[in-house]
Amino acid sequence: MANTSDPGGSNPSLQNYAITASAVKLASLGLITCISLLGNTMLSVLVLKDSSLHKAPYYFLLDLCVADIIRSAVCFPFVMISINSGSVWSYGIISCKIIAFMAVLFCFHIAFLLFCISVTRYMAIAHHRFYSKRMTLWTCVAVICMVWTLSVAMAFPPVFDVGTYKFIREEEQCIFEHRYVKANDTLGFMLMLAVIVATTHVVYVKMLCFVYDHRKMKPAQLVPAISQNWTFHGPGATGQAAANWIAGFGRGPTPPTLVGIRQASHNANRRLLVLDEFKMEKRIGKMYYMITLAFLLFWAPYIVSCYTRVFVKGNALPQVYLTAAVWLTFAQAGANPIICFIFNKELRMRFRACLPCCLTTQTPMEPYCVI
Repeated sequence: MANTSDPGGSNPSLQNYAITASAVKLASLGLITCISLLGNTMLSVLVLKDSSLHKAPYYFLLDLCVADIIRSAVCFPFVMISINSGSVWSYGIISCKIIAFMAVLFCFHIAFLLFCISVTRYMAIAHHRFYSKRMTLWTCVAVICMVWTLSVAMAFPPVFDVGTYKFIREEEQCIFEHRYVKANDTLGFMLMLAVIVATTHVVYVKMLCFVYDHRKMKPAQLVPAISQNWTFHGPGATGQAAANWIAGFGRGPTPPTLVGIRQASHNANRRLLVLDEFKMEKRIGKMYYMITLAFLLFWAPYIVSCYTRVFVKGNALPQVYLTAAVWLTFAQAGANPIICFIFNKELRMRFRACLPCCLTTQTPMEPYCVI
């Protein structure tokens, strides 16, 4: 797709090509904006409405959706206006800096948030008891506030010309001006983004190695147990003690062999074993890794173009490649809801339960919610 700012008045074919390119850009960005607003809004309402989704992983998902909604509603319309105006910024310098600040803010926000999510996913798998006790609502709020603070710290300096926010005609948006390395002051920001994304993948690799190393369980030793008033203890307190505790007859401290098994409460019939929790956390981790991988794939072409403009003097990237790279970064905002519904069975079940047409054919939930 060629740049619509190229003069085409003397050549009708070039003019028609520029008009077609602008129409394609507007149509594609409009579709991306609609998908992003619709998908992220549906996902946000679902998380807020369903109390069973009021858990740490979905609090982070809610923050991710809200950021994508704001980005789609605020930043994308200005890009469409600039395309419709012939690749010209029709507003003042201050407004350009504000839009560029928000675009960079949301980019670093998702990078920092995905890194924090990867750490919590590793804790949920490797240190589940600590994670289940410490990852409360207020812990999630503190993590989200920290992420926004770091994102503002990364996006705010260029407002005061530490790095330059400028309207880039080739990209149809207000963003960093990436210049040759000797005159460049944005290299540090791009290196920080690359380091965050790489570190996030390292954490997921570490989690995968942990799961691989602990995929086999040691067999239980069947030694006779000692019984005192329905409580079995001793080296052989494996089978009968487990039955007593699950049935609610356990007394005294939890036997070492039963650590991780929750005793049934008198006011609830829900029984959740460690294996079920492990499967659930592993599948949520898979969903978040796919979001992280999608972020890398959607942003990689644009990051490559930025580094190329920084390190290669006088390099002129093909306009088709640059436009496609920029539009992929826009598409990332609408990809997250699709990924969540594809890789999270619980979200699909909760969404179907909220649809009026599915209320009569809803499948009843099992007592222990295996996801």
